[in-house]
Amino acid sequence: MPAITHHIPDAIIAAYAAGSLPHAFSLVVASHLSYCRDCQAALGAHQSAGGVLLETTKGEELSPGMKARVMAKLDEPAMPEPVYDASGIYPGPVMQALKGGTPRWRTLGMGVKQNILYEGNGGSARLLYIPAGQAVPDHTHNGLELTLVLQGSFSDETGRFGVGDVEIGDEDLEHTPVADAGAACVCLAATDAPLRFNAFMPRLLQPLFRI
Repeated sequence: MPAITHHIPDAIIAAYAAGSLPHAFSLVVASHLSYCRDCQAALGAHQSAGGVLLETTKGEELSPGMKARVMAKLDEPAMPEPVYDASGIYPGPVMQALKGGTPRWRTLGMGVKQNILYEGNGGSARLLYIPAGQAVPDHTHNGLELTLVLQGSFSDETGRFGVGDVEIGDEDLEHTPVADAGAACVCLAATDAPLRFNAFMPRLLQPLFRI
């Protein structure tokens, strides 16, 4: 496993364990967990605490009608979805989002490309391809952004992020990420609100690129 120095915050792991984290962010957390033993241990602790809470919480009786409907649903045959393993630089959760295929890159300009994996009410998740030495335009955030490095690395005002590292962006972070020398930087990024670009041209193109 890579040497990881930037982890998922404990509060986000707790939300993931409780099943309350939006899907886009859950995709990033699940992918990071495939790299990080420390965060795996933190997840296990939250899951154990949740299990104890369930065991000590008084249950509620179901009405006869609801119980029958629940049991009927359990008896219905289900078609299991295919399960995809990690492939190349992409961890299993990303391959699941790609349905076992390869990214369909869309050019954003200056060699930067993206593949939107998910868009919904809780946010969006995308793969980003950034050539070595290329910068993402200076921006801040209208909400939360989680960015996981899958290949290469990038640096910004807060430090350097390599494979397995996650950067947490919010309204207080204004930065200009730049892909480091070497292999192109490939990231998995999830947001729950559009980014806030400082320059005119990125703002103009933002609706087209759905960033």
